[in-house]
Amino acid sequence: MGFWGYRRANGACGVRNHVAVISSVVCANGVVEAIGRAVPGVKTLTHGEGCGRGPADTILAVRVLGALGRNPNVAAVLVVGLGCEVVKPEFIASAVAATGKPVETISIQQAGGSVKATRRGIEIAQQFVEQAAGQRREMCEWRHLTLGLKCGGSDGLSGLTANPLVGRAADWLVGEGGTVVLTETTEIIGAEKILARRAADPRVGQALVALVDKQHRLVKEMLGPLADQVISPGNMDGGISSIQEKALGGIAKSGSTPLQQVLELGDPPTKAGLVFMDGPGHDVIAMTALAAGGAQMFLFTTGRGTPAGFPLAPVIKIASNSELFAAMGDDLDVNAGRLLEGTSLADAGQSLVELVQSVADGAPVKAEINGSEMFALPTVAPPL
Repeated sequence: MGFWGYRRANGACGVRNHVAVISSVVCANGVVEAIGRAVPGVKTLTHGEGCGRGPADTILAVRVLGALGRNPNVAAVLVVGLGCEVVKPEFIASAVAATGKPVETISIQQAGGSVKATRRGIEIAQQFVEQAAGQRREMCEWRHLTLGLKCGGSDGLSGLTANPLVGRAADWLVGEGGTVVLTETTEIIGAEKILARRAADPRVGQALVALVDKQHRLVKEMLGPLADQVISPGNMDGGISSIQEKALGGIAKSGSTPLQQVLELGDPPTKAGLVFMDGPGHDVIAMTALAAGGAQMFLFTTGRGTPAGFPLAPVIKIASNSELFAAMGDDLDVNAGRLLEGTSLADAGQSLVELVQSVADGAPVKAEINGSEMFALPTVAPPL
């Protein structure tokens, strides 16, 4: 019927119930980290961005940080700033307040320094944690769940095992009325027209092709003749020869349902079903973008292995081969290598769906157990 989630004032449902403490500027990171050490129940989001940015990056930072606070997995938000920065805490807080969530701001300068700001931040964070602890899970329909799809450290088997396995789970959720978000624009170069043919509306397909063409031109400007080899050394060591080969395997994560929408980085879907979000191949930034778009959970495939999780959302890690799963089982949740050893895609797909259901109900994934949670803001220009 659905999952046991935390229902928000705006009707959204979270699979987690986090209190987020966010720095508006790099100068506030020390206070945010101190609050996190004093109040273990919070999730801290610190980053390296500051005032030396142009208008595009300033707008992007405000939009993404505010959207992260709106993610359904977040119960309450504390935003900490320095006091003289361009990205004011109030800008971020106002976006969060629109959802009806509790939100507070602190200015280190106005508080009288970092010690006083930390003391006040601890008080607010503790209150938020106590309030969140009093909330109970309720039954939420699957239409309230958004899955973010990601791959990192792919190998030659990713497109044969882990990615098609994720495609089965994607098709299941879409069939239940939920939403699935594929991203990594550079990593579908060469396969975009295949995905575009599945568009529910020709204009959606045209938008996808135009987006990838634009990104491909940028890659060519940066890399010249190496543009078609824009894959990592680990990808090549794992048996992938080109971005086109990786792209053909990567789009298998999307399953088989029609493409409903093409989104800007960090924008929330306005249609259910399969959508594509503009975003980089950078693992952590891509997860940030997906979480800003409202994803409450990630399915993340890997053939080389990566421990990267995300502070606000559980990341289900899916190994493409059994050797990797045996070597890094403490970091990985699913072994798609079983598909090469006699397990059918239907059976493995059902097992993954059941794991998604369990995690939505609260079961922890390896990255949560290990505390391997990473966050980074996207940018569009170098510092000024």
